[in-house]
Amino acid sequence: MILLKLYWAFFQVGLFAFGGGYAALPLIEEQVIHINSWLSPETFSDLITISQMTPGPIAINAATFVGTQVAGLAGAIVATVANVTPCILIVLLLSTLYQKYAQLPLMQQLLQGLRPAVVALIASAAWSLTREALLSSQGSLSVGGINLFSLAIFLLSFAGYFKFKKLDPVLIMLVMGAVGGLAFYVFKF
Repeated sequence: MILLKLYWAFFQVGLFAFGGGYAALPLIEEQVIHINSWLSPETFSDLITISQMTPGPIAINAATFVGTQVAGLAGAIVATVANVTPCILIVLLLSTLYQKYAQLPLMQQLLQGLRPAVVALIASAAWSLTREALLSSQGSLSVGGINLFSLAIFLLSFAGYFKFKKLDPVLIMLVMGAVGGLAFYVFKF
């Protein structure tokens, strides 16, 4: 029964996650935290970090992670297959339609209408993750519910990425993860 629930949850994510992995994050969050209670918000935040650090699309990595947490290897396989099934079917259908009707004004208008919706979904995921990463009532550097050390890591990472555009985002994550892990362990921030 759990494998069927996993399949249905990630089939829905794959079916409605227009715009890629980041746009899928609110859908994944809804399924795994709110609807099925498979993960806590903290574990979901860890899932996003792990999904970004590993090669491959974030939604597929997240499906594999959740599937493993919920039902082991079988769960990982079922959730991953469920996540990509609608994508494969939709892309086959849309590529056929796009080849045939790409120049029609209606097709161009549909694509223009989807772009802002995708941006809104990505912004929603970013806001949710930012809140989870920065808000904390615990730790010695917490002021007004904001963990100042987490805020400093966020700002350094953000500034580092935009100042040194040639710097690999994975390197930034690894360095800041090491700094944060060490500081949180040693100083109990």
